[in-house]
Amino acid sequence: MTLLPESPDMYELAASYVAGKWAAGNDDEKIAVRSPATDELLGTVGIAGSAEVDAAVAAARAALTSSPWCDTSPADRAAALGRLADGLAARKGVLADLTTAEIGSPRSWSTFGQVLTAVGVLRAYAAITPDYPFESTRPSLAGGRVTVRQLPVGVVGAIIPWNTPLFIAALKLGPALAAGCSVVLKPAPDAPLSIGLLTEVIEEAGLPDGVINIVNGAAATGQALTSHPDVDKVSFTGSTVVGAQIAAACGSQIRRCSTELGGKSAAIVLLDAPLESTVSGLVGGVMGNNGQLCAALTRILLPRSRYDEFCSALTAAVEKLTVGDPADRTTDIGPLINEVARDRVEGFLQRADAEGATILTGGKRPAGRGWFVRPALVAASNAMEIAREEVFGPVAVLIAYDDSQGDSAAVNIANDSRYGLVGAVWSADDDRAATVAAQLRAGSVAVNSTAVLDFGSPFGGFKESGIGREGGPEGIAGFVEYQAIIR
Repeated sequence: MTLLPESPDMYELAASYVAGKWAAGNDDEKIAVRSPATDELLGTVGIAGSAEVDAAVAAARAALTSSPWCDTSPADRAAALGRLADGLAARKGVLADLTTAEIGSPRSWSTFGQVLTAVGVLRAYAAITPDYPFESTRPSLAGGRVTVRQLPVGVVGAIIPWNTPLFIAALKLGPALAAGCSVVLKPAPDAPLSIGLLTEVIEEAGLPDGVINIVNGAAATGQALTSHPDVDKVSFTGSTVVGAQIAAACGSQIRRCSTELGGKSAAIVLLDAPLESTVSGLVGGVMGNNGQLCAALTRILLPRSRYDEFCSALTAAVEKLTVGDPADRTTDIGPLINEVARDRVEGFLQRADAEGATILTGGKRPAGRGWFVRPALVAASNAMEIAREEVFGPVAVLIAYDDSQGDSAAVNIANDSRYGLVGAVWSADDDRAATVAAQLRAGSVAVNSTAVLDFGSPFGGFKESGIGREGGPEGIAGFVEYQAIIR
């Protein structure tokens, strides 16, 4: 009941990994993991029920109270994070192959987008943790002094999505372990295999048993974890609908909770933006990982006086993208994760057409097996559904703004969204772009690039894009409780 390590014909993954050992759940219940490119069976994964979740949470609690982990120093924890990063880096090839197989990420994208991003996050926390102010002293306003301590919040239930599982796992494990917490990690049922291989890295890194535990399953497993009375904090990345449900449940139990949710992020093209480099960046910013990224720049705001110029260039660039086998390194766009996702994207495009939007290119199914949709550009207004809802596929919406009114016209459209995860601004003048970037109601904004996340800086959203931050020292702050000792 373990994950086979060397690209077998079929993977078999047990229901849970608890205190350093894999354990079976109900052998009559398994989840089939299928290739989104061919619909062929890649493997099976067991389902953790309430008993397996109980065991995982108990192991995590024991790691906090009776294992070497509870006495580790920040330097010790930093060293452990560094070893985790090294273990992932050493397996980058097999992990990239595995995520390409189970998610459909183009192999040309997987090494960095799926694996090295996780390595970067863990190495950032290895660097941040030794000097983080877990204890500081300040003068008391009443005389004397106050020692402020930042203590681990406790057992963390971490729920991750299928689209970038290793990266999102690192965004949760990094700050949680830096703070001294223990973790019960729940992968998405569509993409559990790379997280299964992560257990080899955990063991190789020498982490005490119970510091990181894994429970596999679908919604019922997640609900058992988030409602468990001995979980101190829930950290969730996924849809806004599910995030709202988890936040409400945590609120009713006065349980700590952080969420990183959906996005409908805007890329503003200012009037002076250079054509070639801007178009190249925009295509990468929306089509990476087949458009299945919460931080995809899916609304492209173009100055009306240059709209036709950019529209033509973007259409030509998108039509050059190669759609096909994600394992082929010449492929730009692979499949969507499953049939439901493919049908959902097609539904958005059909409704956009009915609403009066213009599909400039793409949106059709190529011949053959798998859950493919050709990358699409849609000319629309910001009021249309396709410009307001997260499509989660290779679809970019082109929106014209009246540049005669200045940059504020673009800012107003960009901020007219219930989401506020990321953004980007493109201009020949970095300072001008940065000035516009500062006006966006978004958690992070890139200037003349699609680098909307820095490994050592906070990542998270405004409005319905979530609560809290992951990344940087600010990420650690979300996994601690503050205690003041007044003398």
